[in-house]
Amino acid sequence: MASLTAEPAAAELPAAGGKSIHKLTNPGANRVAFKIKSSNNNELRLKPVFGFVDPGASADVEITRLAGAPKEDKIVVHFAEVPPECAKPEDAFAGGATGTGNLTIPVSAK
Repeated sequence: MASLTAEPAAAELPAAGGKSIHKLTNPGANRVAFKIKSSNNNELRLKPVFGFVDPGASADVEITRLAGAPKEDKIVVHFAEVPPECAKPEDAFAGGATGTGNLTIPVSAK
């Protein structure tokens, strides 16, 4: 079964704005596609929203917090195992599919 881990597991950013880089790691033996969703699309920006993580490899995700009121938010990384020939990570989530697992990263703006 596919799995991903995030390091750091949470983000604390200034309410005035800032950035945090998180490393998604695939400890499994199969390629994983991911899609990231946010509880706050007004003040949080995510890069990339979709991507792949090869077996034993990592991918960086950047969370950018725009200026706004202090708030507790979260991002959810949905993921699914995909075959090596899958060319676009979006294909794993076509038709509203949410993947086979998810990972929540709390985002605190103070």
